Amino acid sequence: MVQVRPEIAYDCDVLVIGGGIVGLSTAFAITRAAPGTRVTVLEKEPGPARHQTGRNSGVIHSGIYYRPGSLKARYAVRGAAEMVKFCAEYGIAHAVTGKLIVATEREELPRLHALVQRGRENGIPVRELGAPQIEEYEPEVRGLAAIHVGTTGVCDFVGVARQLAEASGAEIRYGARVERIDRRPELGVAVRTRAGDVVRARVLVNCAGLYCDEVARLTGDAPEMRIVPFRGEYYELARPDLVRGLVYPVPDPAFPFLGVHLTRGIDGGVHVGPNAVPALAREGYGWGVVRPREVAGTLAWPGAWRMARRHWRYGAGEMLRSVSKGAFTTAVRRLLPAVGEDDLVPTDAGVRAQAVLRDGSLVDDFLIKEGPRAVHVLNAPSPAATASLPIGREVARRALVMLGAV
Repeated sequence: MVQVRPEIAYDCDVLVIGGGIVGLSTAFAITRAAPGTRVTVLEKEPGPARHQTGRNSGVIHSGIYYRPGSLKARYAVRGAAEMVKFCAEYGIAHAVTGKLIVATEREELPRLHALVQRGRENGIPVRELGAPQIEEYEPEVRGLAAIHVGTTGVCDFVGVARQLAEASGAEIRYGARVERIDRRPELGVAVRTRAGDVVRARVLVNCAGLYCDEVARLTGDAPEMRIVPFRGEYYELARPDLVRGLVYPVPDPAFPFLGVHLTRGIDGGVHVGPNAVPALAREGYGWGVVRPREVAGTLAWPGAWRMARRHWRYGAGEMLRSVSKGAFTTAVRRLLPAVGEDDLVPTDAGVRAQAVLRDGSLVDDFLIKEGPRAVHVLNAPSPAATASLPIGREVARRALVMLGAV
């Protein structure tokens, strides 16, 4: 007797969970690389780019900070050039402004020099500046030395996400919160949304950002990391004329955060921030947003406690700047002495989806893993928006290879 398996009515070939810039770039890359491939994107919000993509400083990063050879370094350098080209092609607001990275203390000078070397290893043109030359770029900024990185810019990442959605030709379903995933390696993946809709696909791509680890577990894969959300709080500069472009401090290489910086956006306003404090919800954009289940999930992860023990001094400083505007102002005045508390006007915060391993280490590179019929993007915080086009192509490549094998 021969058993005949009934033909499955798939709703699409590839199902992408997450309508941020990485998920939409993946959909765009799949349909460009393999025309005719049916792609559906599920996004729980009523529109695209409502979280990490739409709540950042809008910077097109050059790639100078990242370890040579890492995905962040390769994709940010490549992605910055591609992002500028994409914005120009589709008429999306952008500008290549360059930026200063400024050392204000002597102990920062070796780290600044190390950034020069890293920039050169990553193929990024860098100009070293003495204290008098800083004023040529930023008259109100003070420092001992600086470097100028000419390939940094700013753009409208929400506009980029919308254009990717439109140009991909994918079916985008907004208001589609995923509640259950049934994966059968011999058949495919069926996803049920809160509304009760079921979408059947041959391959699933997880670009769920702040919830990517939960989606991986729903799929049946063990991600071996947890997302620990860090809120980044911003101010708007009431006197934007104090800053011409982009000004950054020298970052601490032990952390993936870049420190409080000043960013003139495409709208002419100047963002100041962010700090980095633990959020009490994955979408906890203020201290008043608390989701006990999500807090409990973070506290149950051993890596969260190990991270806290290792970095509590750094965290205490970030917490102080969160609860004290005066402390935040003091941090800004290291770069911009003319600023006062009255110059800082609170604006929207963002939340970084930071992957933390069981041993407490912060994942410092993009992390993409595969399971049966599934590709998971498990760490894609900054500079993921800058690098979204190369990231999307890599995820698309993996999904298409998987699609050809099933």
